[in-house]
Amino acid sequence: MYEIIGTQDAPRPIGPYSQAIRANGFVFVSGQIPLDAATGEVHGDTIGEQTRRVMQNLEAILSQAGSALEKIVKTTVFLADLEDFAAFNKVYGEFLGSAKPARATVQVGRLPKDVLVEIEAVALA
Repeated sequence: MYEIIGTQDAPRPIGPYSQAIRANGFVFVSGQIPLDAATGEVHGDTIGEQTRRVMQNLEAILSQAGSALEKIVKTTVFLADLEDFAAFNKVYGEFLGSAKPARATVQVGRLPKDVLVEIEAVALA
């Protein structure tokens, strides 16, 4: 089974990709940046604000796919600056509660629209 997932409650793709794909019992969510779904504009100036928006976008996409944040098994986090790790981790943890998915976190040279954070996820469908 292979299904393209899309919702208007998260930013529309800005390139040739899908918000997510549901396949073989998993949901693969494309990297999300802190864009407001309604305006397409970057939301927030701080790592905390931007992380909150990214997590809300992930939540909306996973919900559309019949999944949830608690079902995430793996994330990859891209930070513009690893000095933001503690503040990022605080907000990330608030959204995941007791769920502790596997995770990789890396600092990158630049992210789309010069945002501070991008997160991709794999969850159970």
